[in-house]
Amino acid sequence: MSSIDREGPVPPYRQIAAALRERIADGTIPPGRRIPSLVELEAEFGVARDTLRKAVQVLKDEGLVHTVTGMGVFVHDRVETQ
Repeated sequence: MSSIDREGPVPPYRQIAAALRERIADGTIPPGRRIPSLVELEAEFGVARDTLRKAVQVLKDEGLVHTVTGMGVFVHDRVETQ
């Protein structure tokens, strides 16, 4: 289980978004591939699904991922580096 600092100043959803962003940046989750499902992320991070939805929304807002209906959330084929 990945650890979340529940006592720190950064909200858990932002910590999870950062962890997923890092996996996308380093190629652990390559372009065109699905990120772990909410069920998988819930097991990994031990947080509520609402928290996970917020984390995924952060990545969507940044343009890193998009939803494919009925399939999941996928990393964009072309990830813009910032």
